[in-house]
Amino acid sequence: PLEAVRMLKEAPGAKFDETVETHFHLGLNVRHADQQLRGTLMLPHGTGKETRVAVFAEGEKAKEAEDAGADLVGAANLAAQIEGGFDDFDVAIATPDMMGVVGRLGRILGPRGKMPNPKAGTVTFDVGKAVLDSKAGKLEYRTDRGANVHLSIGKKSFDERALLENYATVLEEIVRAKPAAAKGRYIRSITLTTSMGPGIGVDPTKTRNVADELQEAASAA
Repeated sequence: PLEAVRMLKEAPGAKFDETVETHFHLGLNVRHADQQLRGTLMLPHGTGKETRVAVFAEGEKAKEAEDAGADLVGAANLAAQIEGGFDDFDVAIATPDMMGVVGRLGRILGPRGKMPNPKAGTVTFDVGKAVLDSKAGKLEYRTDRGANVHLSIGKKSFDERALLENYATVLEEIVRAKPAAAKGRYIRSITLTTSMGPGIGVDPTKTRNVADELQEAASAA
């Protein structure tokens, strides 16, 4: 992973600060519910991206969301905006009593990966914490139809150690979340890439070397 991170940082890039992404191809049959991954994680160094958060809440919970730094707070009015094509947010959070309003947005928010979900902690009465977590870089991940997981691990401007520690956190979570029903080789391939750069493969059999490479990156810093 350290060699791949160095290659990405040294590769000629775009004029903007590119996002560094990791792509895992997993040996799962996602047609079976017990072989689908879905969860959340916090990166130790964040993603480097400002996360815009929309919250469906009313009354005291709406104020709690605003105080925590939510960018948009509303109820039926916010749902109507989204139905009209509004999409200027990254994460949507809802209190459970708002799901009657939010439910009709499933066909819009679902395909974009923005539908509030209890498993992801985005359907909750603790909206203040949910907003703060999202702003701090909490990420939701899930397998797509091809049994892949795609996650951002930071920006190209991050130093090697920060990118490697974020990568290690993602790797540990993917390994931890391995379904009991999984058969055969679990991690088939790992690729690191930037927004405009090449995809660089990481040997999935060398996942245990990350701790050693973290030490190397720390000593080089």
